[in-house]
Amino acid sequence: MEYNTKAKRLSLPEYGRNIQNMVDHCLTLTDREERNRCADTIISIMGNMFPHLRDVNDFKHILWDHLAIMSDFKLDVDYPYEVIMKDQLHKHPPKIPYYDSEIIYRHYGEILEHMIFKASEMEEGEAKEELIRLIANQMKKSYLQWNKDSVDNWKIFKDLADISEGRIIRYENMIRLADVTELIEAPPPPRNTGKKSKKKHAHKGQ
Repeated sequence: MEYNTKAKRLSLPEYGRNIQNMVDHCLTLTDREERNRCADTIISIMGNMFPHLRDVNDFKHILWDHLAIMSDFKLDVDYPYEVIMKDQLHKHPPKIPYYDSEIIYRHYGEILEHMIFKASEMEEGEAKEELIRLIANQMKKSYLQWNKDSVDNWKIFKDLADISEGRIIRYENMIRLADVTELIEAPPPPRNTGKKSKKKHAHKGQ
């Protein structure tokens, strides 16, 4: 009796030993038409093993790729698709380049830094001052998320000056920053189900 542990290693274990034996048998067939019919039968059986994947795009194409892999790319049949080549099987995808943008203060984030640079380029006026006020308050909130203890307002204004390369210099007597309790997000208001208004209308009708 031959044990599977002594048999050759399966290329795609999910299909099992029996399917691999069918592929090996198909390789021995000398008549091309007979090989084609055998390959079509194997593909049908493979597809029936995973019926839940029938709606997957290119499902049949994937099966033919798997057939080529299980035959070690030696099965000479009329493939209905252009199957994967052996040299592409273990080909690594191109490396994704890492984003190497240097962030001055990571706890503020890159978007906030872009906003600071944008504000520093604006013309002087109310719009610029309002944007700076919003940015400074967001900086304080981001700082508190990073450091739960506390933060002095002078630290926020100092970081604002550093990030803007000295183009935005503000002091505590120029911009009011929100208190810690104001920066903590309040729970969402209760959903209005409309029952109250109905009662009010009913009371008015009486």
